[in-house]
Amino acid sequence: MSSSQGAAQDLLARWPVVDGHNDLPWALREQVRYDLDRRDIAADQSAHLHTDLPRLRAGGVGAQFWSVYVRADYAGDKAVSATLEQIDVVRELVARYPGELRLALTADDMEAARAEGRIASLMGAEGGHSINNSLATLRALHQLGVRYMTLTHNDTIDWADSATDEPRHHGLSAFGEEVVREMNRCGMLVDLSHVSADTMRDALRVSTAPVIFSHSSARAVCDHPRNIPDDVLERLSANGGVAMATFVPKFVLPAAVAWTQRADENMRAHGLHHLDTTEAGMAVQRAFAAANPRPKATAATVADHLDHMREVAGVDHIGIGGDFDGTAFTPDGLADVAGYPNLIAELLDRKWSEADLAKLTWRNAVRALRAGEDVARAERARRGPSHVTLG
Repeated sequence: MSSSQGAAQDLLARWPVVDGHNDLPWALREQVRYDLDRRDIAADQSAHLHTDLPRLRAGGVGAQFWSVYVRADYAGDKAVSATLEQIDVVRELVARYPGELRLALTADDMEAARAEGRIASLMGAEGGHSINNSLATLRALHQLGVRYMTLTHNDTIDWADSATDEPRHHGLSAFGEEVVREMNRCGMLVDLSHVSADTMRDALRVSTAPVIFSHSSARAVCDHPRNIPDDVLERLSANGGVAMATFVPKFVLPAAVAWTQRADENMRAHGLHHLDTTEAGMAVQRAFAAANPRPKATAATVADHLDHMREVAGVDHIGIGGDFDGTAFTPDGLADVAGYPNLIAELLDRKWSEADLAKLTWRNAVRALRAGEDVARAERARRGPSHVTLG
């Protein structure tokens, strides 16, 4: 073990990682229909998943936003029901492993979990299609414990433009702005990963609480629409928000963008959704990678993004969102949730201070959630729930 590796592990023992986005719930749905006996994450699941409890411990993870994602082609009540099933499995995981996981609904819960040596388990909904255009459904998700919502996934929805689909609203519609205001009132953080740059700018204009990017990197370093433009990063300081750099190779390494497009086309040629994480889907992905060697991102690639994001947004406005179990491929050194010490060691070698790294791993995310709670208390004292409808 290098001296940087040892120092990284020591730092993470004091200031563990808050990871903004992990798709374990969807992988459990796709692989075993939520049969946790078949994917007991108390044991090594490296043959099937990026995530299990021993590797979370090895990685120095102290809090995880579990994504309660459902695919963008799920619509209406189907999307709502599937989101509820995702919430249910997160709660089942917490109940099954009480010595390791603690459900966290507030910043204080996160700090209590850290003091207890447990992993704070939070939830984030991925895609506004999950609420079926209903502010009451949004409020219900908050009551069930969801603490952020990504406004879109890969598809533009009825009230917000996605980064990877044709724009219909040039950002947020009037109803989309009301969604943001109601999220502020509830205490649900607005997540701007996946949305178009215009949607990012509109949300920053409307939101009175910090926004987050749960798993997005810097567009200036890798020109992909899923990443954050510098003018948006510059606005995070005034907003108090946090941009959490992701590890997905096609978002961080320019050479991986074209290769991933070919891999996605290969999945579709096999009759599979390009985000399929079933055993069959992963086998197709591995076979393609074996026949077509892929450009390799590394921990240094991700560190390049973090260097840039720190310079543009400021050290108080950056974090980490790996997107494990939501991507077929990962960088060398960041193969799974045990890899965070490799990234911290890389940043230590780049002379990041412990104070800066503590903000990156733990303090910024906790501060943003706490600020969102403060805004929500003030908003609820000022007004009741919104009953605006779409159209």
